[in-house]
Amino acid sequence: MEKDIKAQAQKKFLIGIIILAVALVIMTGVSLLTGAGMDMKKSLAALLDGEGTASVILWKIRLPRILMCILAGAVLSVCGAALQGLFKNPLCDPHILGVSSGAGLGAAIAIALGFTYSFLGVGSITLMAFATGILSIFLVTALAKSGGKVSNISLLLSGIAVGAFMGAGILLVMRMAHDKAENIIFWTMGSMTFASYKQLLYTAPIVIVTMTLIMFHSRELDMLSQGETWAAEGGVNVALTRNVILILAAIGTAAVVAGSGIIGFVGLMIPHVVRMIFGPKHSRLLPLSALLGAVFLLLMDTLARIIIAPLEIPVGILTAMVGAPFFIYILKRSVKND
Repeated sequence: MEKDIKAQAQKKFLIGIIILAVALVIMTGVSLLTGAGMDMKKSLAALLDGEGTASVILWKIRLPRILMCILAGAVLSVCGAALQGLFKNPLCDPHILGVSSGAGLGAAIAIALGFTYSFLGVGSITLMAFATGILSIFLVTALAKSGGKVSNISLLLSGIAVGAFMGAGILLVMRMAHDKAENIIFWTMGSMTFASYKQLLYTAPIVIVTMTLIMFHSRELDMLSQGETWAAEGGVNVALTRNVILILAAIGTAAVVAGSGIIGFVGLMIPHVVRMIFGPKHSRLLPLSALLGAVFLLLMDTLARIIIAPLEIPVGILTAMVGAPFFIYILKRSVKND
């Protein structure tokens, strides 16, 4: 009986992977051929021709933007799923826990001060985002901890408080560097406008390594989602695992924030949808969340480009419009269950 249940779950997982992979390929094609200034017919002709201005738009503007959407949607979803499992809290995601705002503050400072240094090919904006993103997540958990434990409500409130503080810091930076304020404002809304192959060159390895390392901790996350005592008795080094997941989540989020600005709620919504359909086991939850997150953010960005074309809506606005009601729904359900 147990073997049959596992076989069915595995079959369902493989079907989910195939469906989402096909959906991602289709969405990539639609996004590549759709946009302001070029209808699908002209885009298809440019795709087949390979020359001229239209071809440049497809291959040098749209394609890197699509790839950045895929990476961002995947890593934000994986980080959200990992944080929800780590804290046993359905309201966790990098945005709500203040990681996005923290990384945003570091990136805003780098933009305002015009930093141009790099380390191992990683630019100053990314490095500053890493530093403040990691600082934020550890600050949130430190504030939420009471008696050696972290409760759901204290974690949520600490995340909101730290996020608000970091958000105020971003506003202060904009006020002090008013000549850079427009760039920072547009960037904090979350946008793929500035995606490029150069940016992908250092973002992709960070995101792929981060997601891979988180997925290696699937077993530990399964046990931690049952409680720290249970996990410790099962041989999990709870403190080490928590710190590793927190750092990886901060790094993955910071990589996205540095390149695309603050994009909220993806890491909250996507793991919930996947969990409802495929169950809570992280060896399935994490890869499926990565694929669905990539499809979702690519869809949102495509809509952002065409809804009021030729003007563009920052994709962070669309994800917030979809995510905020979802957050309220999850919050009400959590309160009811408590």
